[in-house]
Amino acid sequence: MSIKSLVLGAVASAACLFVSAVPSIAETITVTDIAGRSVQVEKDPKRIVLGEGRMIYSLALLDKENPFERVVGWKDDLIKYDPDAFRKYAQKFPKAYDIQNLGSPYSGEYSLETVIGLDTQLLILNLGNLMKAQESGIIAKLEKAGIPVVFVDFRQRPTQNTVPSLQMLGRIFDKRDRADEFVDFYVKNMSLIYARTETLKDEDKPVVFIERAAGYNPDKCCGTFGSANLGRLVDLAGGINWGTRKFPGFGGKVNPESIFVDDPDVIIGTGANWSEAKPDTAAVLFGYEAGEAETQQRLANLAGRKGWGALSAVKNGRFHSIYHQFYNSPYHFVAMQAFAKWMHPDLFADLDPHATFDELHDRFLPIDNSGLFWATLK
Repeated sequence: MSIKSLVLGAVASAACLFVSAVPSIAETITVTDIAGRSVQVEKDPKRIVLGEGRMIYSLALLDKENPFERVVGWKDDLIKYDPDAFRKYAQKFPKAYDIQNLGSPYSGEYSLETVIGLDTQLLILNLGNLMKAQESGIIAKLEKAGIPVVFVDFRQRPTQNTVPSLQMLGRIFDKRDRADEFVDFYVKNMSLIYARTETLKDEDKPVVFIERAAGYNPDKCCGTFGSANLGRLVDLAGGINWGTRKFPGFGGKVNPESIFVDDPDVIIGTGANWSEAKPDTAAVLFGYEAGEAETQQRLANLAGRKGWGALSAVKNGRFHSIYHQFYNSPYHFVAMQAFAKWMHPDLFADLDPHATFDELHDRFLPIDNSGLFWATLK
């Protein structure tokens, strides 16, 4: 071998060693979150913390192969308040059991040291807690530690903020095509309703009362939604949300007497499997493990509360209940289709929310559809 070849080989080897010794520089992008904040984040972060465990509903759409792969910490609300979903996911992805429970990001017991110690690259919070986050100082403290914070929203203004929330997450996780595919599916299913209800006259729209977390506390009634969240879905699906007339904001507490006086045309309660967090709950335990017989029994118990049997909705077979967690996920278009079907059965005779929910699972989620998520008292 010539001296020239030896020299060139040595130079090439040295160059390879140098390149391998230099750490790769992560790509940083700037996004505008749902709070309107411009935030610099590392693209495709591998270690994130969720302000709420139920954000997994959104991550599952983007990280279908393993929604828990990049999650190192969260709040345990998914485990407590939607245990059916947690077990369904954990059976397929056992890593879910290893995620550290950090509690509420807004409590005095929340450990920023733990968040930092987990080598967190991003913290995701809900828009509804923006003020709490600002007051607690968590945003400034984490950003000082080099951990960016972004806000998403599937709860305060779901019809307004679901699409930009998912598009932002798609950019951050380098899953833009996946996000766009779901957004197309979302818009298509929402538009199926808009196209038919926009010409309805007010006199053709039923008045709908939504009982939020119906029966969660057996001896207390009632909470409802105003013009936001599920209340907004009722209005868009061709109804008149009772709470929109009563509350200017997200919702509030209701005296049952006002419901009895107004006698709404349709009543829709929300429920989920809260029996493990609150064993005495009288709620309808919707979820991936729910069954028809117990669902009907619990619906009958709610309709049988003092004074409720005299309501038109109960007498006329328009007493319904639906999965509470639709109120905080990008799947709320399924609830909206169920609402439209209940309010205008003839107008939406061809609409099948069950088929829509099946397609959602088949195309976008890593788990199959099972259990029960809405029902009408028979």
